[in-house]
Amino acid sequence: MLEFITPNWQAPPQVKAYTTTRHGNYSQAPYNGFNLADHVGDNPQAVAANRAALIETIKLPSEPLWLKQVHGIQVVTANPDNANCTADAAFTTAPGQVCVVMTADCLPVLFCDRAGTCVAAAHAGWRGLADGILEATLQHLDLPAQEILVWLGPAIGPEAFEVGEEVRDACIAFLPQAAKAFKPSRDGHFKADLYLLARQRLAHQGITAVYGGSFCTYTEKERFYSYRRDNVTGRMASLIWLESTI
Repeated sequence: MLEFITPNWQAPPQVKAYTTTRHGNYSQAPYNGFNLADHVGDNPQAVAANRAALIETIKLPSEPLWLKQVHGIQVVTANPDNANCTADAAFTTAPGQVCVVMTADCLPVLFCDRAGTCVAAAHAGWRGLADGILEATLQHLDLPAQEILVWLGPAIGPEAFEVGEEVRDACIAFLPQAAKAFKPSRDGHFKADLYLLARQRLAHQGITAVYGGSFCTYTEKERFYSYRRDNVTGRMASLIWLESTI
């Protein structure tokens, strides 16, 4: 049976958003469940069947704008002309266009405004956070900070994400208070809090209406895919769109 997570935030009713889990459908081990990525070695027919089930089950108004994600800061408009382009975020002001990012430890970040006129989805691993994917997405939304709502979807948790000094250095180079998101572990390594890093970057842009951030893809093995845990694995999808109010 398919399982979806619905963001717990104060979005207006025309904003629709979901994150998938690994519970479902057609993929076999090691992708077992509801893998939606076509670039990880899974059977293409299984992926196509999973994507079809996704569209049917939550009644998507259009095919999601699947992206080729590269841990960069490219942001594109969600329209059919940009299907399968290289980018790590998508936004739209048009009803019926579905923004989507895929993750399996990296942080999916969903955006909307209080009036329900625009939405966006961003793929934010540590490199994307350090390089400014959240800021790039906000630039495209081009709205006052107090009008923006953000939801942080399932990512690797702060007790499971061990990184080297280079990751810490890259994050604090832009924002010195990012040091608070790193806790020393073994020699030369740190436990990193992706959720806190994202909240810090958003707060630096004046955004405080931030929700979510309580999951751990690494430890919740039955529910989520985790690249760090399994290496060969599937991907979840985080989707957001505007419903037509007509």
